[in-house]
Amino acid sequence: MNRLNAGAPAPHFQLPDQNNTPVSLTDFADKKVLVYFYPKALTPGCTTQACGLRDSKSELDKLGVAVVGISPDSPSKLAAFSEKKALNFTLLSDADHHVAEQFGVWGEKQFMGRTFDGIHRISFLIDEQGNIERVFDKFKTRDHHQVVLDYLLQKQSKK
Repeated sequence: MNRLNAGAPAPHFQLPDQNNTPVSLTDFADKKVLVYFYPKALTPGCTTQACGLRDSKSELDKLGVAVVGISPDSPSKLAAFSEKKALNFTLLSDADHHVAEQFGVWGEKQFMGRTFDGIHRISFLIDEQGNIERVFDKFKTRDHHQVVLDYLLQKQSKK
């Protein structure tokens, strides 16, 4: 796993969203985008993380940041996740994990004594020029949204 770091250009991609509509990173040109990778929709940790972002959306909007979640789930499973949890941001299906590989977040994991390949829970803040501004990889699912907001607010206060 060779994860991208701050300063690197974000890979261009196009994936189907929860409505099976193609969405591209270029659709968010001229605004910051938080691209967060998560392992599986409708699981406890992923639900906690998504709901935190959902509940912080108005604050993120004020800071000019769009949210995009990416997992290997099918568009229909993403639609069920979005509807069941009233998510207010875009979810993308990376079924073949090609985009996760480009960002360097697909690789060996261990869970409950089992080793397997999967998505690592890592988020990338992409700036208006399409470069990775910040990588978030040290957080708990329940405070992911706050870690992101704290970074954005701290950066804004330095302006």
